[in-house]
Amino acid sequence: MSYDQKIYLLGLPQDNNSSFLAGPALAPQRIREAFHSSSANLFTETGFDLNDSSFWHDAGDVVLDGLGGIAAFTTIKQKVAELIKGGGQVLSIGGDHSVSYPVISAHLETCPDLNILHIDAHPDLYENMQDNHYSHASPFARLMETGRVKRLVQVGIRTLNRHQREQSERYNVETHEMRDLSGLSSISFAGPVYLSLDLDALDPAFAPGVSHYEPGGLSTRDVLHLIHGFGGKLIGADVVELNPLRDPADITAMVAAKICKELLGRMITDNTFPRERG
Repeated sequence: MSYDQKIYLLGLPQDNNSSFLAGPALAPQRIREAFHSSSANLFTETGFDLNDSSFWHDAGDVVLDGLGGIAAFTTIKQKVAELIKGGGQVLSIGGDHSVSYPVISAHLETCPDLNILHIDAHPDLYENMQDNHYSHASPFARLMETGRVKRLVQVGIRTLNRHQREQSERYNVETHEMRDLSGLSSISFAGPVYLSLDLDALDPAFAPGVSHYEPGGLSTRDVLHLIHGFGGKLIGADVVELNPLRDPADITAMVAAKICKELLGRMITDNTFPRERG
C-alpha cells in the first residue's frame, strides 16, 4: 500500500473569539495527552496503526504569543498553507471555532471546488456576534460570503434562530437539523471535502467539556458513523471547542482524541483508496 501525502496534526491554541467562556486555547495539549493515553491504543477502527510515522506527524502548535483577531488568523493561515503547499494534509485541533476560518481559507487557495461538511450544534453563520465579525459564531458566514465554497452541508444543528435561518437560506446551506437526521446516510460529495467538527455537536452526555451545552445532540457513534460513511474524499479537518476547564475526568478530551484517530484513518483511506460518490 502506498501513501502519498503525510497528514499533519496542528494545534491552534486560540480562544479570544469565544462569545461565552475562555478555555478552548488549552485544548490542543489536552487532546494530545488523551490521544497517547495508555488507556487506549493507536489503531483506528478501519485498521490503521497510527504508531506508523509514515502516515502522520505532529507539527506542534502554531505559536500565537497572545495574538488575536486578523493577526492570529494570518499566522494560522500561513502555517496551514505552508503545510499544504509542501504536499501535506492538515488535521487541526483548536481552539474555538473561529480558527476554522483561516484554516479553510488556506485550503480554498489550492482547492477552488472545496466542499465543507460542518458538524455542530450551531450553524455559526452570524453576520456579526457581539461586534466581532470574526467570532466563533461567524466563521461560516465569513467563508460563504467569499463565494468560493462549492457546497456547505451542516449536521446536528439545533439552535437556529431567525437570523441564522435567513443566513442559511442566503448561502444555500444544506442543513440536517437534529430533529430530522433521516438524510445522513445519503450525504455525498463530488470533489474534495473539508470536515469541521465542533464538539458541542455531541449531546452533553457524551461531551460535557464544552463551553455551550446544547442538549439533544449526536452520540459519539453517530459522529463516527458519519466520518466513516459520507461519500467524497476527505482532504482536511478540524476538531474544535473542547474546553478542558469544563471537562470532568477528561471525558471529552478522550472523545476528541477518538474522533481525531478516526479522521486520520479516513484521510489515510481516502488518499490510498479514493471513493468519491455523488
